[in-house]
Amino acid sequence: MTDLRTTSLHDRHEALGASFTDFGGWLMPVRYSSDLAEHHAVRTAAGLFDISHMAEFTVEGADAGACLDYALAGAVSPLSVGRAKYSLVLAESGGIVDDVIVYRIADRRFLVIANAGNRDAVAVALRDRLAGFEAELEDHTDGMSLIAVQGPVARAVVEATAGIADIVPALADLRYYAWSSGSFEGSPLFVARTGYTGEDGFELLVPNAAAPGLWDALLAAGEPLGLVPAGLAARDTLRLEAGMPLYGHELSLDVVPSQAGLGRVVAADKEDFVGKAGLSAVVASDAPVLVGLVSEGRRAGRAGYAVFDSADAGSAVGAITSGALSPTLGHPIAMAFVSPAVSEPGTPLFIDVRGTRIPATVTALPFYRRNS
Repeated sequence: MTDLRTTSLHDRHEALGASFTDFGGWLMPVRYSSDLAEHHAVRTAAGLFDISHMAEFTVEGADAGACLDYALAGAVSPLSVGRAKYSLVLAESGGIVDDVIVYRIADRRFLVIANAGNRDAVAVALRDRLAGFEAELEDHTDGMSLIAVQGPVARAVVEATAGIADIVPALADLRYYAWSSGSFEGSPLFVARTGYTGEDGFELLVPNAAAPGLWDALLAAGEPLGLVPAGLAARDTLRLEAGMPLYGHELSLDVVPSQAGLGRVVAADKEDFVGKAGLSAVVASDAPVLVGLVSEGRRAGRAGYAVFDSADAGSAVGAITSGALSPTLGHPIAMAFVSPAVSEPGTPLFIDVRGTRIPATVTALPFYRRNS
C-alpha cells in the first residue's frame, strides 16, 4: 500500500487505532473500533468521517452556469447562491462518468465535488466541455480536506466546536443541500448540509493545514454527545440503508440514469447537454433496473451474487450490486439490477448465496428513512 495517497488526517487515524484499506487510490480508515458500533453511533448520535479523498473543482467565469448546464445532466444555472444540487457527469453514450454535488458559491463561481476514484475522469470531462465557454476549471483537491459530521446530534457537535466562528447563515437556519461560510481558527471554512448516510449532517471543507486541528476540536466537542470516529465500512452500510448509489457498484459507464432510478436528475428539457443524444437512443425496454431486496435470516447477498425468479430452476434475472446485513433493521438488504419484468415491489425473488437460493422480496428504496 506504499503507493497509496494519504490524507492530512492520516496521523490522527493511526493514533486512534484505525484499520486501513485502499479506496480510490487512497489509504483510508475502514474502521476504528467495530463496524456495528460506528454505524449505530451515526444513527443514534453522530459519526466523524474523513472524506478528504473526495475531489474538489471550481468552475468560474461569466459562462460558468451555462458551461455546467452543458457539462452535467441537471440544470445548474437556476441554483441560487448558497444552494447545492446533486447531478451526474454523463458520457456521450448516456452512461455515468460520475455522480457529483454542485454548490453555487457566487454568481460566476461553482464548486463541484466528485468521487475520489473518478477525479481524473471528471477533470478531463469538465475541461473538454469548457471549450467555447468563458469559464475556467481549477482542481483544488490536493490543498483541501473534507470532514463529515453525520447523525442526529451533528448540528449540536458543530455548534459546540471550539474555533469555529462567523458561520453565516447560522446552522439552525441552514436548509438541506445548502451551505454556510465561516472560519476555523482563522482559516476559511465551508460548511455544507449534505451527506451520504441518510442522517442529518454537515460536510466541512478546510485547507489541509487546518484539518488536524478541526478534527481534534470536533472530536472534543462531540465526545460528550456520543460522537465517534467512523470509517468506510460504516459509511457503506449507512448509505446502503439509505438507498444511496455507489460508483462502481450501482453507477458506471454501462448504466444510464433511468436504470438506476436517477431519471429525475436529468433535465431532459435542456436544449443540449453531453449525453442527451445517447440517452434518447440507448435504453431498451428490457434493460435491467435497480431495485431494493429484503430477506429474512442472517445471510446477506453480496455484490456479484446472482438473482433468480425461482427457488430451484431458471436463468438469472439479475445480480446484486451492494448488500449487507442491515445493522439498523436487523435483516439482510441489497440493491440489485434485475429485469423490469420482476422489478415491481412485492415480487418474490431468490438470491444465490454460495449455492443456496435465499428468498427475497423486491422493495422500494430507500430501506431506511430518518425521522424528520
